[in-house]
Amino acid sequence: MTASATNTAPIPASTQVAIIGAGPSGLLLGQLLHKAGIDAVIIERQSPDYVLGRIRAGVLEQVTIDLLDEAGVGARMHQEGLVHGGFDLLLDGQRHRIDLEALAGGKHVMVYGQTEVTRDLMDARAAAGLPTVYSAANVQVQGFDTARPTVTFEKDGTTHTLQCDFIAGCDGFHGVCRASVPQGALRNYEKVYPFGWLGLLSDTPPVHHELIYANTPRGFALCSQRSSTRSRYYLQVPLTDKVEQWSDEAFWNELRLRLDPEAREHLVTGPSLEKSIAPLRSFVTEPLRFGRMFLAGDAGHIVPPTGAKGLNLAATDVKFLSSALIEFYAERSEAGIDDYSARCLKRIWRAERFSWWFTQLMHNFPGDDAAIAAKFQAAEIDYLLHSEAGSRTIAENYVGLPLDFGG
Repeated sequence: MTASATNTAPIPASTQVAIIGAGPSGLLLGQLLHKAGIDAVIIERQSPDYVLGRIRAGVLEQVTIDLLDEAGVGARMHQEGLVHGGFDLLLDGQRHRIDLEALAGGKHVMVYGQTEVTRDLMDARAAAGLPTVYSAANVQVQGFDTARPTVTFEKDGTTHTLQCDFIAGCDGFHGVCRASVPQGALRNYEKVYPFGWLGLLSDTPPVHHELIYANTPRGFALCSQRSSTRSRYYLQVPLTDKVEQWSDEAFWNELRLRLDPEAREHLVTGPSLEKSIAPLRSFVTEPLRFGRMFLAGDAGHIVPPTGAKGLNLAATDVKFLSSALIEFYAERSEAGIDDYSARCLKRIWRAERFSWWFTQLMHNFPGDDAAIAAKFQAAEIDYLLHSEAGSRTIAENYVGLPLDFGG
């Protein structure tokens, strides 16, 4: 069990920043603020074990790698993470490598599971003796349109009130922070895709040393990994499917049908450690600032996992927010917090566009126009594979944009 589970730091009555949510975005924000000498309390409605039990993506952009180093939690990542200089597209039964380093100026990505990122951040916070409240019930945020917001919550049968200067809503898509904003102050943009991803985690060696994204007549598949001995695989399935319908044997059999002969030959199967179906959606809420409350990560936006942008977008939100808060306390300037929402949204929409585009490219879409949609896909894929400009576009977006792209 992680050291964070035994964190017994007392719950203060006030703090500079109240962070709602102890996922990677909330923990990273807390760590960056701590390094800058700013007090923060993290409040999480789930237990540490529940937080660590959430199985999520693990492809890190260079910007995220740099942020974890800046936060002082990158040592294990560099020891155990897998550097990937490219990935394969499996199309018409043939694999084609996208050489990220050659096409994107030497950049690469690192495979290091979100669970491990969270564990590193939890352990660093616990080691520093910083207050994190797990299993907090009935969390409420109030007064964020005033100069002195409050957060109330229940812990072990006692109601606590935490006064703060700012509230950071890092509590995910279903969290209390966005739900507490008056509906007239929000504008939501959403696209729900007509399929989900059935994911299986297994202690088996990866089928390939890099990721394989497959577009097949049977549907999309992804061969991913968490380490040299742990693999993560995904299959496109209808939204009507239930995970209980899919035995391990049925999963492996279907995956084989969506792979090329070489991958099938190298596929090692085994019992699942975890199996689940995740729906796909694109979602953005605007703005991301409401007085003295800010939304970051999944609280403000969701991307389909095809482009591996979710955790990376959350990390850059946190970078912008931590910089704005550090500027406020160091210089009493509100320029950074005033610019937070617009600065984040510029980057968010670029990542949303890429994730939507890559999802459209790689999946089978049901409906009356499925035949012409398949022809459009084939033409787009032909361009990508036979044009350096097309290949460069996918590589540059996949490795991630610089923090302040476009000036």
